[in-house]
Amino acid sequence: MTERLYLYDTTLRDGQQTQGVQFSASEKAEIAAMLDALGVDHIEGGWPGANPTDSEFFENPPKTRATLTAFGMTKRAGRSAANDDVLAAVLNAKTQSVCLVGKTHPFHVDTALGITLDENLENIRASVAHVVAQGREALFDAEHFFDGHAADPAYATECLRAALDAGARWAVLCDTNGGTMPNRIAEVVAALGLPGDRLGIHTHNDTEQAVAGSLAAVTAGARQIQGTLNGLGERCGNANLVSLIPTLLLKDPWRSRFEIGVTEEKLKDLLRVSRRLDDILNRVPRREAAYVGASAFAHKAGLHASAILKNPRTYEHVPPESVGNQRVVPMSNQAGLSNLRRRLAEAGLPGEDDAALRRILDRVKAREDQGYSYDGAQASFELLAREELGLLPEFFEVKRYRVTVERRKNKYNEMVTLSEAVVVVKVDGEKKLSVSESMDETGADRGPVNALSKALFKDLGRYQKQIDDIRLTDYRVRIMQGGTEAVTRVIIDHEDGQGRRWSTVGVSPNIVDASFEALLDAVRWKLLQ
Repeated sequence: MTERLYLYDTTLRDGQQTQGVQFSASEKAEIAAMLDALGVDHIEGGWPGANPTDSEFFENPPKTRATLTAFGMTKRAGRSAANDDVLAAVLNAKTQSVCLVGKTHPFHVDTALGITLDENLENIRASVAHVVAQGREALFDAEHFFDGHAADPAYATECLRAALDAGARWAVLCDTNGGTMPNRIAEVVAALGLPGDRLGIHTHNDTEQAVAGSLAAVTAGARQIQGTLNGLGERCGNANLVSLIPTLLLKDPWRSRFEIGVTEEKLKDLLRVSRRLDDILNRVPRREAAYVGASAFAHKAGLHASAILKNPRTYEHVPPESVGNQRVVPMSNQAGLSNLRRRLAEAGLPGEDDAALRRILDRVKAREDQGYSYDGAQASFELLAREELGLLPEFFEVKRYRVTVERRKNKYNEMVTLSEAVVVVKVDGEKKLSVSESMDETGADRGPVNALSKALFKDLGRYQKQIDDIRLTDYRVRIMQGGTEAVTRVIIDHEDGQGRRWSTVGVSPNIVDASFEALLDAVRWKLLQ
């Protein structure tokens, strides 16, 4: 028999407290739709009345299978729950579920609220009872619970009982400062003597243990987990649902003990959801992120690659496809023949000729001595291998390119910088000239490499439709050697409309030239597909 474990997402509220993050109402609606399709149980949309965006979101809420939840705080002392305007704004959102945060640590009751412990208990009781009387599901977020329990376990527990006795469906234990160790979380949850199917866990990642703390609470009896996509949240973030969900589905003892709303089929969409959130935030995805990172299933050492070729389970704890990811066998000057054969096989290239393989390895090593890195640029490696094997078609020829940078005053008498790029290519015997500027639709300058990429991608004749969906997702520069003889290495990450992701590398003393080499490789690799 399996038990139901409930997932509560607070990306749109707690995640929005991340420094530099501010969602629009439309972005909130899109994220809510992704979460709903994934299979979470609750989606916390924000704090109605706290800011215009949250209020707008609840005025036109998305239709979701998941329970949409409004967040607020317990009533203030000295007034009734029915006459508290802050609590009223939360209830006016008309969500099926309402989550109220309240103090459980005597220090915070005295210092932050300036009221007695009994007044705080009454605020919790009255607020939850008022929500329940409105026919809503009530959740109580027990703020600073674990610190409060360490200071006064009887009072912290009494706060939980006040909420549950007043009708709260869930009492959520919050490690608000993120400093409680997982073993301590498990001890406290087990010692509470409260029904586990009424307890939730809400951890922060200030010691890099938010996921571990959440799992410890579940092991000890809690049956709701609160977290955010990609671990967004104030300071160091919240428990990362992108790590928790596959762990619960794929790892024992949780997969054999619990059922969650996310199915293994839906789990295959996890990487797309994670990447889309990064896109909305204009953030670079973390390559080392568990399960969904670009390096999560990368096998660089020759020994590892050789074993992976025999059986992927030798160095992979789950199949990469289970979370929508893919295996990567990087090429570097540490690579051996087994590694190379594996990489060529994945690209559909022949790997039987040992002499050809050694030529490829020698070329990789020579180019890495010049500054190239194929460890993080698999597409450029494939092009190199194809060229050495005589299997690289010439789709087009670059005749010349030019980039100019001009600094001038605009019509507002402001000094602005503008780059212009000209690229001339020869396709099917016909020369094509393309010109682009670095200024975007908002009037902001995006630099010479932006102008160059737009010019290159502008007109490739009969190949144009194949490259129209290329999107640059990351651009990384490394200056090597230093001084006046410095060499620049540029690695560019791309995605297309089919969800393919690939990286290319360029090296030159000139950063623009290195960038152009990487851009050319990106186009050629896409056309090969």
